Amino acid sequence: MIERQETKARMSRVVKHNGTIYLCGQVCADATKDITEQTQTMLDKVEVLLEQAGSDKEHMLSATIYIKDMSLFAEMNAVWDNWVPAGYAPARACVEASMARDVLLVEISVIAAEK
Repeated sequence: MIERQETKARMSRVVKHNGTIYLCGQVCADATKDITEQTQTMLDKVEVLLEQAGSDKEHMLSATIYIKDMSLFAEMNAVWDNWVPAGYAPARACVEASMARDVLLVEISVIAAEK
């Protein structure tokens, strides 16, 4: 069975199937902030969605991070490294990408297992 949450015409924020949770791409709460703040608020949103879907950071399987400019990679990673629980890092990819809005610096897509 497939369960979709917060479904709109273009996408669902969360899709659950066979114990796996797929989150749509998440961006920051305030795009006027720097990469550190954008990354932190983006990850805060991921944490809330995971909890609502019946998971948490320790059950993340995969994360794909899209960053506007690789010169921001170290600053983004500093926030990421403090956010991910030790010993629970998911499989991860990070690519430089054009963003849907020019002011966005980072976006993430997460796949996790249910608790």
